[in-house]
Amino acid sequence: QVQLVESGGGLVQPGGSLRLSCAASRILFRFYDMGWYRQAPGKQRDLVAIITSDGNTRYADSVKGRFTISRDNAKNTAYLQMNTLKPEDTAVYYCNAKRRGATGWERDYWGQGTQVTGAS
Repeated sequence: QVQLVESGGGLVQPGGSLRLSCAASRILFRFYDMGWYRQAPGKQRDLVAIITSDGNTRYADSVKGRFTISRDNAKNTAYLQMNTLKPEDTAVYYCNAKRRGATGWERDYWGQGTQVTGAS
């Protein structure tokens, strides 16, 4: 079955950096929009960043200028480079792969999540 496997989470001091990876299998990766979402304890899951199949990017206002999303279609992997981390960035980060067909069908897959903890 389809798998999205996140890695790269951990504990980081304020101002530090982490790079998350999302390795996808059993999907035509290059046709999917890839997104990173995060969910803090007791809060809803929110969008962090998206990179479309065409390479266009969009970011949440809270991470603009600090986080960078990218993808390597040859490796079926999406990345989230996180710089200048803050304690409020603490959350479980989830990878998402989404594709919509011209006739309205949709494929939507999630990874299991990776914990990012910004020390205070």
